[in-house]
Amino acid sequence: MFEKRVVAPLRVFLALLFAVLIFFQTVSLPGQFAHMAREAPEGAYLRWPATIVTIFWVLCVQAVIVATWKLLTLVQKDRIFTPASMVWVDVILWAFGAGWVTLTGVFLYVGFNAEDPGLPLLLFLATTGVTVLTLLITVLRALLRQATTLRTDMEAVI
Repeated sequence: MFEKRVVAPLRVFLALLFAVLIFFQTVSLPGQFAHMAREAPEGAYLRWPATIVTIFWVLCVQAVIVATWKLLTLVQKDRIFTPASMVWVDVILWAFGAGWVTLTGVFLYVGFNAEDPGLPLLLFLATTGVTVLTLLITVLRALLRQATTLRTDMEAVI
């Protein structure tokens, strides 16, 4: 089946992405914001809020990776259309929702304080993208719930 050929490479790239994100959380992001605070002391007060928010966003992505890994396990075991899958889809939705709330807050803060429209426009694009993805996942969750119900009903008949 097609899923079997896709699951293994997807797991490799999910693991790679997770490892890279750990590096970003622990080294790259804190170091980048420390460097920016040294280079531009007038914005140094944003060092810790920016570090915390970006690390939180990375944590949200990591939650999505873990939930996707668990869903792949359910696909391999042919258990994707069970209530267990809904838990992991909910984790993905909560991660997207938490990321969206903080992204919207950052967008509003930057939008009201920016002198240049570049960053607010970029944040607007990101906020719109996360909104679309969250709504798409919500629709896919509803489809999964319907398919799970149908499968349960079919198994009861058979």
